[in-house]
Amino acid sequence: MATVELRFSALPEHVRTARLVAAAVARRAGVDEAVLDEVRLAVGEACTRAVGLHQTSGITAPVKVLLIEEEKQFSIEVGDEAPRSSPGDRAPGTGGDADAEAEEDEMGLAVISGLVDDVEVTAGEHGGAIRMTWPSVLASTPPA
Repeated sequence: MATVELRFSALPEHVRTARLVAAAVARRAGVDEAVLDEVRLAVGEACTRAVGLHQTSGITAPVKVLLIEEEKQFSIEVGDEAPRSSPGDRAPGTGGDADAEAEEDEMGLAVISGLVDDVEVTAGEHGGAIRMTWPSVLASTPPA
């Protein structure tokens, strides 16, 4: 099992870099070329969500992305440190902005779920993570 770890400051301009790295590692791990656009889009959504949660909560810690190559699958886990009581919840906010942000958060999760068949969302008082998994084509191809 090979793992690449990427950490970046919670700034929107770093999301593009995370998308490019994720696509390159996914390609190397044997993810089907036809799925790479979905990988890029899903990672972009997950990283954008994590950046937003960090900025809204005033968290200065970096966003963490794990790219995990396993025997028959490839997983990407995007982690944040924004405290929540359940997936989709945000740290307590003020006014109507919190409702708009929560709705945007749910929309991002819906987009990710539409792009990736195997998604797991976890959240707690110390942050959360979105784990997305794709099958590896190389692992399912018999040796020549």
